[in-house]
Amino acid sequence: MLKCEICGRQADKHHIVYRSQGGIDFPLNFKYLCHEHHRGKEGPHKNRKLDLQYKLELQKNLEMLLHKDFYILDELVDLLHINKGMLKRIFKEYKLYKEGYKKSDIIYRLMGKKVYTKYMLEEYCDFIANF
Repeated sequence: MLKCEICGRQADKHHIVYRSQGGIDFPLNFKYLCHEHHRGKEGPHKNRKLDLQYKLELQKNLEMLLHKDFYILDELVDLLHINKGMLKRIFKEYKLYKEGYKKSDIIYRLMGKKVYTKYMLEEYCDFIANF
C-alpha cells in the first residue's frame, strides 16, 4: 500500500508533470499523496504555488541526477527507470550527438517541454498578492 508523503494515509500516485502537460511515467515524476493532499483545496491540482514547487523540485532532482553533459539511451534507462522504447519515442525529435542526447534536452523533455524557474514562483506570489 502506498502512503501519502505528507500525512502517511493511503495514497494515490500524483504526476508532478501531468500527462496532459507532456509528463511521462517514471519514478521521479511521482509524488504519493492521499486524496486530500492530491486533489483537495491545498493539493497541487488546486494550489498553483505547490504545483510549481513540486515541478521545481523535480527539475532540480533531474539536474543533480544527470551530472554529465550527454547520455546514451541505456544510461537513461538505468538512471531514470524508463523503458528504452518510451525513451526512443520521446527523444526522436531531439538531436542525437555522437556522445548521446544533451542533458538540457533530456530535462526539457521530461519537464513537459518547459523550463521552470524560481522566478515563476515569485511572479505567481506577486500576482496573488496584487489580486
